[in-house]
Amino acid sequence: MADPSSYRPRPGEIPDSPGVYRFRDEHRRVIYVGKAKSLRQRLANYFQDLANLHPRTRTMVTTAASVEWTVVSTEVEALQLEYSWIKEYDPRFNVKYRDDKSYPYLAVTMNEEFPRVQVMRGHKKKGVRYFGPYGHAWAIRDTVDLLLRVFPVRTCSAGVFKNAARTGRPCLLGYIGKCSAPCVGRISPEDHQELAEEFCDFMAGRTGTYLRRLEKQMMEAAEEMEYERAARLRDDIEALKKAMEKNAVVLADATDADLIAVAEDELEAAVQIFHVRGGRVRGQRGWVTDKVEEITTGALVEHALQQLYGEETGDAVPKEVLVPALPEPALPAQEWLTGRRGANVSLRIPQRGDKKALMETVQRNAQQALTLHKTKRASDLTTRSRALEEIAEALDLDSAPLRIECYDISHLQGDDVVASMVVFEDGLQRKSEYRRFQIKGFAGQDDVRSMHEVITRRFKRYLAEKEKTGEWADGSGTEDSLTDGEGALTSADMGAGAEAFTGTDGLTSSLKDDEGRPKKFAYPPQLVVVDGGQPQVAAARRALDELGIDDIAVCGLAKRLEEVWLPGDDDPVILPRTSEGLYLLQRVRDEAHRFAITYQRTKRAKRFRAGPLDDVPGLGETRKQALIKHFGSVKKLRSATIEQIQAVPGIGRKTAETIAAALAAAVPAAPAVNTATGEIIEEEEPETTAGSSGEPVTAGLPDERRGQET
Repeated sequence: MADPSSYRPRPGEIPDSPGVYRFRDEHRRVIYVGKAKSLRQRLANYFQDLANLHPRTRTMVTTAASVEWTVVSTEVEALQLEYSWIKEYDPRFNVKYRDDKSYPYLAVTMNEEFPRVQVMRGHKKKGVRYFGPYGHAWAIRDTVDLLLRVFPVRTCSAGVFKNAARTGRPCLLGYIGKCSAPCVGRISPEDHQELAEEFCDFMAGRTGTYLRRLEKQMMEAAEEMEYERAARLRDDIEALKKAMEKNAVVLADATDADLIAVAEDELEAAVQIFHVRGGRVRGQRGWVTDKVEEITTGALVEHALQQLYGEETGDAVPKEVLVPALPEPALPAQEWLTGRRGANVSLRIPQRGDKKALMETVQRNAQQALTLHKTKRASDLTTRSRALEEIAEALDLDSAPLRIECYDISHLQGDDVVASMVVFEDGLQRKSEYRRFQIKGFAGQDDVRSMHEVITRRFKRYLAEKEKTGEWADGSGTEDSLTDGEGALTSADMGAGAEAFTGTDGLTSSLKDDEGRPKKFAYPPQLVVVDGGQPQVAAARRALDELGIDDIAVCGLAKRLEEVWLPGDDDPVILPRTSEGLYLLQRVRDEAHRFAITYQRTKRAKRFRAGPLDDVPGLGETRKQALIKHFGSVKKLRSATIEQIQAVPGIGRKTAETIAAALAAAVPAAPAVNTATGEIIEEEEPETTAGSSGEPVTAGLPDERRGQET
């Protein structure tokens, strides 16, 4: 625990001007980012008697080891820079509104030749129109199912689309009239693009014009005695009205607004947002956060605005944002929102009428969310603290291990050997800092040497970065350089902010170094857990000792009896089955195992398995894929002539002869004969074919190819 007076700036050193400040811990990791109209007055509040500080603020200033600041010219710049740094450093003590789910959106991929309607989660992509968020994915699918009758936009995946185009036959939706079947040329790209635009206009709330147009067409068809067409238009109108009824009108005059409400107590705050488009509630979501310091409702609203609109531009930012309290001052936040939208945005507190009544409804939702959250989480905070204390006591640690890293090895009978590293902080997952490793060479032959290599690689870079820079690098959640570019995390496991962010004020914050590489991961844990028993623990300890690291504890958790092993001990530590510490270690170990298995399966799926082609000497993965893609299957390749094989790009005469000889040698087994009739029973040969995505797909792998995963 640091004494704040040890790093307090000298009197007169802090400027009396707007700016953004960062608190760093002893490892130079940013743990808190804030902004102030006057840096001198704001920072002075942190360096007072600890007894007068908010509990979380007291923890923050005693965890920090230094403070630094950047002066800006306006408060709008300070707001933008604060948001950029929070996205870059992900400080643990900052207010972060988050919950345990990713809200689904209805997305239309307008950046494609044939736009597709689909459900999307996660980060928003450029060129895609989003509507929502919705509480449940099924709500989106119900709405889309009703609208496809009127707007038959493509909804299929790229693989299904390509397969339909190749065969000349549309999918089921194309036959029943719920898709215009652009895959088989029933509609031109221009007309399909226009259809997608009409779908987006309807979802954006511009429904009246379209309904009136359909009604006019229905009446014209009836007058011309085209009764079947009139009946179809009537049914289309009913479908649209049914889709509209799912969202009740709450505000008149086709209002576009977001309503934000906050419910709070001394330690936590809950935020609820209602998205109103065209006067109808199109989506709802909520966040809960810990309060880091004594903070006003207006300041909580300001943080919510940052996280809600920080990556939004254009129409995604509504014309009107209604809040329970205004930030102090309110003008910089309003100017920032205006810059994000590119047009004027009204930020205000509703005073009367329908908007105030709706705000009261949002407020009740926020209060209920906070009550439910406290009911669910109250025991969790106590449980996590007790678990960490039990681990510290069982392993004889000086303090509770606030940061735990766990490692696991996974392979398939010695092939595709990989390792995982997962991180838990304060007993919770820190997915943005997970890492994956590939194990090559001799190390893949056993788990012990693989574990030694992984620990060595991870902590060798840790030491190299410290020696290179003279300080600890920030863990920014980007790809670990220890994987040499081969261990990139999937979007599901990566945190936000892996690319440079440029705000409307030109303030740029990059998550990459001067050479364009991702920043290194070099933040040390208090405890390293390995999946395994005494041999794996000894290997991990030996790797740390060889690097001269003696301040990081190591333990292992064996699967069979859930025994905790310590380096050099002949007997394991047995924790009670009801121990919260054991439960936490099990969760850490199981998460590492899941992450390793997922990566190993991904690598195995990418391996090209082409039956007899695997045994052709000198034939690499690229040329095998080219052959299968050209002929469609190994069966067709076997019947091809040498000249036909040679026509494949990259295949010469000698290679073609070798392939033909290898396929001829791999003769299929003799056909089975029906003893009663004397007829030959035809059996399909398990063959490798090109899948809809262009990737090889293998069916009928022999049992010896399957193996066991570890």
